Amino acid sequence: MNESLNTLLTGLYVKIDDEVGETRWLGRPPQLSDSELICLAVAQALLGFASETR
Repeated sequence: MNESLNTLLTGLYVKIDDEVGETRWLGRPPQLSDSELICLAVAQALLGFASETR
């Protein structure tokens, strides 16, 4: 299960990164890219974690 989840999330990240495009910002650079943040949110939903405290 763990390997298939890793493969799914890697493929999801690549797809999201291709679609989102370049991130532009003012000031300090972000610690996470938009693609990484979206992928984390989707992984959280897939694993059933309703809050960030879990």
